[in-house]
Amino acid sequence: MRITYIQVNLWKYLLDANDFAINVTGLNKYFGDKHVVKDLSLQVGHGEIVGFLGPNGSGKTTAIRMMCGLLTPDSGEGTCLGYDIVTQSDAIKREVGYMTQRFSYWEDLSIRENLDFVARVYELANRNNVVDEALRSLGLTSRSSQLAKSLSGGWKQRLALAACMLRHPKLLLLDEPTAGVDPSARRDFWEELHELANKGVSVLISTHYMDEAERCHKLAYLSYGTLLAQGSAKEIIERQALYTYEVTGDRLMEISKILEHNGAIEQTVIFGSTLHVSGKDPSDIETALKEYPFKPIPTSLEDVFIHLMKTSTDNYGDADVTH
Repeated sequence: MRITYIQVNLWKYLLDANDFAINVTGLNKYFGDKHVVKDLSLQVGHGEIVGFLGPNGSGKTTAIRMMCGLLTPDSGEGTCLGYDIVTQSDAIKREVGYMTQRFSYWEDLSIRENLDFVARVYELANRNNVVDEALRSLGLTSRSSQLAKSLSGGWKQRLALAACMLRHPKLLLLDEPTAGVDPSARRDFWEELHELANKGVSVLISTHYMDEAERCHKLAYLSYGTLLAQGSAKEIIERQALYTYEVTGDRLMEISKILEHNGAIEQTVIFGSTLHVSGKDPSDIETALKEYPFKPIPTSLEDVFIHLMKTSTDNYGDADVTH
């Protein structure tokens, strides 16, 4: 039997689709004359936690929704969980759990009643057993009769995650799920995410917390519709090739303003009682800092993201935005 060129490429496409939970190329989306997402290409592995970072309004939520078949791109192609993101979006939705930033369950129902209601909506078989399993897995059994309105932010978050997991999704979409939650609850939440990832669940999560970003397997930094950086935290820091120094002493704001006019300095950021100064050439930076007490320090992920944000262009600038 003769194998055609088209068959070879079809097999390759199917193999690539199965290798990744998400595999998209050249995604674009416009809202009016606003180019919200520009030529986005990204792969997400099975059991991988990918953090989406970027300024508010940078297109993170739009990008996530397109990659998972929840929003049709204007151009581009790809697969999510082996399904085509344009033609098989209904199949994708059945295997995805979505958790919004804002708590969206019923305040006057108990934890169990909320989960039971969601299970009814999904028409899940063995509903009581499914709810019991969700309560156990998220440590909610002892609080199952507690009304949602009496829960703290951290416990509401656990309830929302339990509701997402009722159908045992292969992919979780989390839109700033820990906003306004205390550090201890955030830590517990991330331990749950890594447990799910160990079981093969893929996670896309948008966050503004740098400590959370560092707990992701991979990061994607989207700024005003353009993907500026992707990879592990270590890889992203290394690729920016920034050298950073810590300046101490008095008059840090005054020093920062002086250094902003020095061509060797690309960025100055005050962190508490210290000033972080970054640039590309360590020799030139040290010459610029010779009048001040300073020492070299490792460039942090936060240093890098502040730098990326400052060097990107706001695509709302000249757009006629009416929505």
